[in-house]
Amino acid sequence: MAKQPIPYKIYLSEDEMPRKWYNLRADMKEKHPPMLNPATLKPVTKEDLKHVFCSAVVEQELNQTDRYIDIPDEIVSFYKMYRPSPIVRAYCLEKALDTPAEIYYKFEGNNTSGSHKLNSAAAQAYYAKQEGLTSLTTETGAGQWGTALAMACAFYGLDLTVFMVKVSSEQKPHRKEVMRTYGAKVVPSPSDTTETGRKILAAHPDTGGSLGCAISEAVEVAVNTPNCRYGLGSVLDHVVLHQSVIGMEAKTALDKYGVKPDIIIGCAGGGSNLGGLIAPFMGEKLRGEADYRFIAVEPASCPSLTRGKYMYDFGDTGHITPLMKMYTLGSEFMPSPNHAGGLRYHGMSAILSKLYDDKYMDAVSVEQTAVFEAAEKFAKTEGILPAPESAHAIRVAVDEALKCKETGKKKVILFGLTGTGYFDLSAYKKYNDGDMSDYIPTDEEIEKSLETLEPFQPAE
Repeated sequence: MAKQPIPYKIYLSEDEMPRKWYNLRADMKEKHPPMLNPATLKPVTKEDLKHVFCSAVVEQELNQTDRYIDIPDEIVSFYKMYRPSPIVRAYCLEKALDTPAEIYYKFEGNNTSGSHKLNSAAAQAYYAKQEGLTSLTTETGAGQWGTALAMACAFYGLDLTVFMVKVSSEQKPHRKEVMRTYGAKVVPSPSDTTETGRKILAAHPDTGGSLGCAISEAVEVAVNTPNCRYGLGSVLDHVVLHQSVIGMEAKTALDKYGVKPDIIIGCAGGGSNLGGLIAPFMGEKLRGEADYRFIAVEPASCPSLTRGKYMYDFGDTGHITPLMKMYTLGSEFMPSPNHAGGLRYHGMSAILSKLYDDKYMDAVSVEQTAVFEAAEKFAKTEGILPAPESAHAIRVAVDEALKCKETGKKKVILFGLTGTGYFDLSAYKKYNDGDMSDYIPTDEEIEKSLETLEPFQPAE
């Protein structure tokens, strides 16, 4: 039987959408270490977490045994508004690069939030409503998660307060207006509205903020507000679980045409989109059924995997959250105010950190000007203006395709196009004007931040 020609876009039907999330941890031979209570250095309990997150999310966060978890029908119905999302064969980019490589990307930007973030936002808002909560708080960097949760909260009738990283709120005022249009209250972080924010401002009066700062403020408000919980857009295991729909759709679509990726690439900030994209493929690798090369791409200005250490750290700057064992630059690390706001986080998903430490995946860091160079090439050839976060994956996909050109060897490359860059035009302006610069933190900066974590490491 002749092989079917591969179309530019591979679409799935609604019937082919996932009806279960895939829990990657169930197939991990060694699980990542548990979260710890910083006061006792003992594993956190369900009760500890239920003060912060809604109950259903806590159950998913601690579930390490069930390979598949049912997606409620109501969430499937919500997903149908914008899913399944397409797999696109980047024929025009391949031609421009003159490469023998086949390049595919999973496009998650075809909803108003402009990104993959709605996959978890819909779930978290649904569970909060089912529990009888009336409001949520959250943080956002680039604004994609804040926008997604604002959309989901509006749909389910919940109030939402978003602490937006200050430099991002200044760079992306239109993102803020989308959130406000959906009814969210948006507060630039760090702010003087919380005790944590005031402490951070006192210590760093000129800071542009970070995701760690914004998380601290959002958690503080959530635990002190009646009938309110906190919603997180990345890092934790339940978010990676929800994002597994990305990889499951991608695998189903490629399997229809007999396509097997050699290399799978995703940008990495907290780890949700990368974890979701690689999940079913990594599961095959862990079970010994297939092999792939996985590449996490992070900004050189915030290189948690490539220059951080694998140790216990707080998920936030204010040291409110539990301790997680992850690759980290230290929770007191203040990232440069570069434009990949969604990647401006000091740590990495515990799942991805463990997989990276166990050598199941690679990581590279890339500088901002090189990222925007790749973004420009992609926009000119594929007709989509990518988000700066997504463009990190594009940069490395292009680099891998050029290696194929040098060697003459064909490889199949899949990367995640997590969202669009139409709210990132101030960043594109800097690039086009030649005003963009690259910042790389010194070893001394990173070591100074990591030193503060020594008292929180449990005894071996």
